[in-house]
Amino acid sequence: MYCKIHISGNRTVLAACDAELIGKTLNFKGVPFHISEAFYKGKKVDEQELAKLLDEHNNINLVGEKVVSVALKKGLISERSIIRIEGIPHAQIYRLI
Repeated sequence: MYCKIHISGNRTVLAACDAELIGKTLNFKGVPFHISEAFYKGKKVDEQELAKLLDEHNNINLVGEKVVSVALKKGLISERSIIRIEGIPHAQIYRLI
């Protein structure tokens, strides 16, 4: 799994994806969804480290079975909040501060 933190002013976005998805382009209802290195490929993390990072960020973008399952286990998302793009789970979390 890869995680990358994007910072803009005082806001952060945690992007996380399963390692094998880096560089792939999926199709969502005719719209390409590219899982780019620039956005997702940062530090390689395990489940425990990702779980900690999920608690530290307000805006989170997740792609892949592994990363989405960590958020599900923590109760941060439900099955209803997951969309599937060519069978790959994708979820976004926005917390208001």
